[in-house]
Amino acid sequence: MSLTQRLVQLAVRLQEPQRVAGFQRLCGVEAPFSRPAEPGQQQQQQEEEEEEDEKQLEAPADLRRRGRPPGTSGDRRCPGDERNQCAAKRDGGAPNGVRNGLAAELGPARGKPGRVSNWPLYYLFRLGTELGNETFYITFFPFWIWNLDPLVGRRLVILWVLVMYLGQCTKDIIRRPRPASPPVVKLEVFYNSEYSMPSTHAMSGTAIPISMVLLTYGRWQYPVIYGLILIPCWSSLVCLSRVYMGMHSILDIIAGFLYAIFILAVFYPCVDLIDNFNQTHRYAPLLIIGLHLALGIFSFTLDTWSTSRGDTAQILGSGAGIACGSHVTYRMGLLLDPSLDMLPLARPPVTVILLGKAILRILIGMGFVAIVRCIMKKVTISLACKIFGISCDDIRKARQHMEVELPYQYITYGIVGFSITFLVPYIFSFIGIS
Repeated sequence: MSLTQRLVQLAVRLQEPQRVAGFQRLCGVEAPFSRPAEPGQQQQQQEEEEEEDEKQLEAPADLRRRGRPPGTSGDRRCPGDERNQCAAKRDGGAPNGVRNGLAAELGPARGKPGRVSNWPLYYLFRLGTELGNETFYITFFPFWIWNLDPLVGRRLVILWVLVMYLGQCTKDIIRRPRPASPPVVKLEVFYNSEYSMPSTHAMSGTAIPISMVLLTYGRWQYPVIYGLILIPCWSSLVCLSRVYMGMHSILDIIAGFLYAIFILAVFYPCVDLIDNFNQTHRYAPLLIIGLHLALGIFSFTLDTWSTSRGDTAQILGSGAGIACGSHVTYRMGLLLDPSLDMLPLARPPVTVILLGKAILRILIGMGFVAIVRCIMKKVTISLACKIFGISCDDIRKARQHMEVELPYQYITYGIVGFSITFLVPYIFSFIGIS
């Protein structure tokens, strides 16, 4: 048997859902137990399921897609098998990245929920999966820019945008469905409407710690062993959490890990040039906005609606806003990077005043960002619906139109990014806590 054939066989084994289910069982996630129904109950149960399917199909598209997330109303159990599945798309790919069905369109599965017996592992892996979600990003990057090192924060965002955008586009090109359930127990359903290969959580969980170490080593004084410990801990936690949640096969995780390293190897040598261009070039804002918008339009034509469309627009909008904000900030002299002769930088002594200012910057900054995000969301959705003649009575349904979702996500998160690197630092400078 040739090496190529062995690698193909290995890849096939690594994407088997049974291996995901085996890892879940090892970590204390048990599949739902099914008890055979009595003869008189089988027909009644089938009629009830058919009636429920009809109600789901008659419901608005956004409600069928989203459904009710697990854990509401005090339910801490996980969703079970996806029995509401039907035929795959004609082109061979499963719709919205769900194997053999439309579970993402019909909402979370109605099967019996699985059981979690090892709660410490559950919360550990929940933490790992949150390291790749919006809540983490919208606090992590501002914290770096406002409190630690604006230069490192900006360049982290540049690399993150490249990694995440290429990962999302690659998903829609490969169109590999999520692991089948059963046998996999789905502990998370929100991203079930996306394709699976490669895992963008694994890409982000690999790229961010590696980029942090590469950008800070030599710029700040700290033992390199700290970085060598951080990288495998962060990356393995995020990667394993996606298998534990039942959202990715082992092959998806390996592909995401290797793909992120490849992207960093290609683009990291250019990050200084990109950042300097964003700050200093006279026409940088026009080029930044045009490029990110063009990439967003291209990615929106790859497939039908799924959560990846909005995520891609958020990523591109945030990257464009942060880059444009850094340009204005540099022009106004609000945040000046230390000169090269001051490197490596020493960690300042931790004092009450230092901690107090850091806490104030986080509270004021995040409060301002939350207000901006809320206002822009309402304004952009209503305006886009009015311009393109789309009813905005049902906001979730309206957002599924490309004409609404692209400008809404792009403009909203573009302004959020601009606020993070310009408006909020300007407020800090004005009130004297910069």
